Amino acid sequence: MHIEYDRENDVAYVSLVEHIADGAAVRQVTVETPGGGADLNLDFDEAGLLLGIEVVGAHAGLPEELLLPAPHPDR
Repeated sequence: MHIEYDRENDVAYVSLVEHIADGAAVRQVTVETPGGGADLNLDFDEAGLLLGIEVVGAHAGLPEELLLPAPHPDR
């Protein structure tokens, strides 16, 4: 598992696999967190396996201890 966090946009991505190839995520399901503070975009592959989770509004949807050490996606 790997977490990247874009502080400027408050968006985190939690990869559940080592590498997600371009085009591998063929289905996305969006879920709103209880209380509506964040949206979770679940990325699935063709076989239905969960590859990763994009968290829009990460401060409302993830614990701070996960976000603080997370690298920015451009680094």
